[in-house]
Formats: sequence, C-alpha cells, structure tokens
Amino acid sequence: MVEKLTIGKLAEATGTKVETIRWYEKVGLIAPPARTGGNYRAYLPGDLARLSFIRRARDLGFPIEQVRALLDLSDDRTRDCATVDRIATEHLREVDRKIAGLTALRRELSAVILSCDGGTVAQCRIIEALGPADPIAC
Repeated sequence: MVEKLTIGKLAEATGTKVETIRWYEKVGLIAPPARTGGNYRAYLPGDLARLSFIRRARDLGFPIEQVRALLDLSDDRTRDCATVDRIATEHLREVDRKIAGLTALRRELSAVILSCDGGTVAQCRIIEALGPADPIAC
C-alpha cells in the first residue's frame, strides 16, 4: 500500500507553507489530491517529488510560468532538453540583469553614504541626495 501524506506532512517534508501548497493546486502546478473519508487531502509520493521540484525551481528564482513550462517538459522524459536549456538560459540572463542593477544601486548608495560628512540633518548629504534633483520644481 502506498503511503499517503497529509498536507501538513507534505509541507514539512518540503519546507513549503500549507497556504503555498494550496495556491500551487489552485494555479494548477499540483493536481488536486484525492480526499480521505474525513475530506483531508491525501498526497502521494509523486506529489512530494513534484512539490520538491517546484520548491527547488522557486528557490533558484524561476518565475511560476517558467516552473510550469519546466514541469510540463519534465512530464515527458523523451523530449529533447533544448527547451529546458533555453528556459534556464533565459532565467540566467534575467538573474545577470538583476545583479547588474543591484551592483549599480550599491555603487550609487555607497557614493551617497561616503558623501556624508556628519553634522546636522539640515546639512546631511544623504537626505539631500534623496530629495528632488531640482528642489524649486517641487
């Protein structure tokens, strides 16, 4: 007999919140499980594997639609993995874009902090830098 998992045990096994599991069901990433006589969700080992896959993909920052596409691809193990490579490469480009944006943000914030010589708030370069570029326009 196959061991069935409650939503709580599935959540614990994957480190996923119960509400998140329900949401994954709602958006179709996980099929609605069978129900017990007491109307509790009864998950199978395949559901645990699928949720673990989703969780790992989300931990790597893949957006839901890319996770959905990866799940669809993983469901047909005979397919060429070129599409998987394309999705992963696209995600890596997005990660690199975000890193570049955060690096520029860090550089700018660091420069603002270094411009502050202390003193009063009225003389604070950080406060000045956060204000409008043209204070007369306000």
